[in-house]
Amino acid sequence: MSQRIKERPASPRDAELEFSVSGMTCGSCAARVEKALGDRPGVHRAGVNFATERATVVFDTEAVAVDDLVAAVGDIGYGLALAQAPGDGTSADDDATTQRMWLTRVLVAWPLGLVVLGLSLFAMHEPWARWGAFATATPVQLWAGWPFLHQAAVRARVAQANMDTLIAIGTLAAFLFSAYQVGFGPPHSDHYFDTAALVIAFLLLGRYFEARAKGKASSAIRVLLELGSKEARLLIATKAGEGYVERMVPADEVRVGDLLAVRPGEKIPVDGVVVDGRSAVDESMLTGESAPVDKQPGDEVAGATINAGGALTIRATAVGADTALAQIVRLVAEAQGTKAPVQRLADGISSVFVPFVLVLAALTFAGWLVLSDDASGGLVAAVAVLIIACPCALGLATPTAIMVGTGRGAAMGVLIKGGEVLERSKRVDTVVFDKTGTLTRGEMALTDVVTLDGEDRSTVLRFAGAVEASSEHPVGRAIVDAARANGADLPIATDFEAITGHGATAVVDGVRVHIGRRKLMSDHELIGCADLDEAAARLEGEGKTAIFAGWGGRVRGMLAVADTLKDDAAAAVAEVRALGIEVVMITGDNERTAASVAAHVGIDRVLAEVLPGDKADEVRRLQADGRVVAMVGDGINDAPALVQADLGIAIGTGTDVAIESSDITLLSGDLRGVATAIRLARRTFRTIVQNLGWAFGYNVAALPLAVVGALDPIIAGAAMAFSSVSVVSNSLRLYRFRPRSSTPPHD
Repeated sequence: MSQRIKERPASPRDAELEFSVSGMTCGSCAARVEKALGDRPGVHRAGVNFATERATVVFDTEAVAVDDLVAAVGDIGYGLALAQAPGDGTSADDDATTQRMWLTRVLVAWPLGLVVLGLSLFAMHEPWARWGAFATATPVQLWAGWPFLHQAAVRARVAQANMDTLIAIGTLAAFLFSAYQVGFGPPHSDHYFDTAALVIAFLLLGRYFEARAKGKASSAIRVLLELGSKEARLLIATKAGEGYVERMVPADEVRVGDLLAVRPGEKIPVDGVVVDGRSAVDESMLTGESAPVDKQPGDEVAGATINAGGALTIRATAVGADTALAQIVRLVAEAQGTKAPVQRLADGISSVFVPFVLVLAALTFAGWLVLSDDASGGLVAAVAVLIIACPCALGLATPTAIMVGTGRGAAMGVLIKGGEVLERSKRVDTVVFDKTGTLTRGEMALTDVVTLDGEDRSTVLRFAGAVEASSEHPVGRAIVDAARANGADLPIATDFEAITGHGATAVVDGVRVHIGRRKLMSDHELIGCADLDEAAARLEGEGKTAIFAGWGGRVRGMLAVADTLKDDAAAAVAEVRALGIEVVMITGDNERTAASVAAHVGIDRVLAEVLPGDKADEVRRLQADGRVVAMVGDGINDAPALVQADLGIAIGTGTDVAIESSDITLLSGDLRGVATAIRLARRTFRTIVQNLGWAFGYNVAALPLAVVGALDPIIAGAAMAFSSVSVVSNSLRLYRFRPRSSTPPHD
């Protein structure tokens, strides 16, 4: 299978370029384009991805030119053009246009196909019905089915065959033979207009769903680009040199070294370093971690993150393509490029099967003519060969299984994005869970209140909640929510002061109350911290954040907050392990916090302290070890890892980018859906394989009968119909699929 090139050019005269490829309709097309590129002298490596319609070529610029590559691909009937940068161009419009084209043909083919079916079932031998079926089937065959006919003709001009060739030959054989029978055959001869029309209708519907899935996948980069700030507050020194004036400018006009003002609640426009001000910055869209990070002069900040606290002045250090957000966009684009195209079984066999059938039909006619001097019998036998080889069941095998399987999944809150996902899911042996927002809730909550002897728990919680009610910090909000949930009537705090990085203080009921870290207590000479050291160490060892509360010269208690585990996390991990799959957790947290969370959910292997941009690298390392990896995540920073993984599973309650970058989406956010999704995908893929085996096996077994004249076109048509019914019935069994809490390995 094709892989996007990972290696960089080895020589100064080597170039690595990415191209967009047009005209591909199946996995075998990607293989042909890749071979055409790879065979050119001077090309070192070539990789083609059918799903993204991209080709990456590393070549010697002195030995081969871009025009030579374009010509090589054009010679085999495909288009090649230099790709635009991620997010540029009109790719969204192109996706929408393609989807509308397929949908329009679907809306024409299905009503007309059903009319043809009705005429064939209830009035086949009536002259008016026969001509009506011909008139109704003609636009389906020649207009709705034109994309298949056109691509088959293109392939024929370069002596190649693919799935479109099978479709064109099969439907045209049925259509033309039926037209001959209606115009020149006996009055009561049978016709197969309904077969041709309905096969085209089903295939058009499958192409429409495929176009929708590919459009969503390509939108991930556009969504990422929209996260960045569009404007920036540029600080310009006055002529007198006595200060600065603010001017709003487009973010792309900011240059390295510029000073920028960022007000509370605003997005930071570019990467930079804080030169003035203190604040807490919400970095969750880049890191996935829920707690804002305190920033002070000298600290680095990233573009697209949100200033959640005080005003900041920053100096730009990276702009445009060098920002952290742009790097994540690049990682998503590259990871999409490394996705191996799925070589669908039908497409792989078609390159051999179609020429074989054509030759067999010709030999059948010639054999009858030579051996029995019966041209009419030879023509009937040859047509029977073509009809029995018509890919009716073959064309239905994949789309019906996918439609039923994905429909059943949607009813259970599991969205599976197309047939390529199904094959990859079958081979998954490792599932990597992101921690924050996936295994955990992604928001802080109060978990413990520890008080010194003689102190009232509700009073500690009430005073702490009163102080934090004036704070916007997530830790403070968790304490306030817990205090109110406990029924506390929070008094109004006065003289509030936030002490960045340490806590807050305010006057509550006439008493100065301090809430924060140990240093805040010592700075204000509050005694008693040592009495809580053991409890603080224990709670911090569990990955929690310890906050001290004190007044009247003493520390009165300690509160612990943490990003709590989801209720279904442990059960979800257990279900995945029951499938015989190894489970791994990945997080940016420290080793101690990560190990504590992993132990609670039953995960043995932990990848901790992983930077946002390195998650995809960790997935890549697992793949290099021979693992077939499924990644489960919900954050922006998970997007590159989701597309790098062999199977990306997004939590539907997470970000749009993670969802669009994934192969499977769990709409409900229920983690137990991970095991359900893998089982359903495996079951659906198994159904597709069964369908393809039946479709090919039935037709191939019947070919000898057609050759010797024991199978006339009428029986051939009945055989096709029975084969199609069998395939659809097998697909409908997927509606019986039910989630279950315990599954045998490799279901």
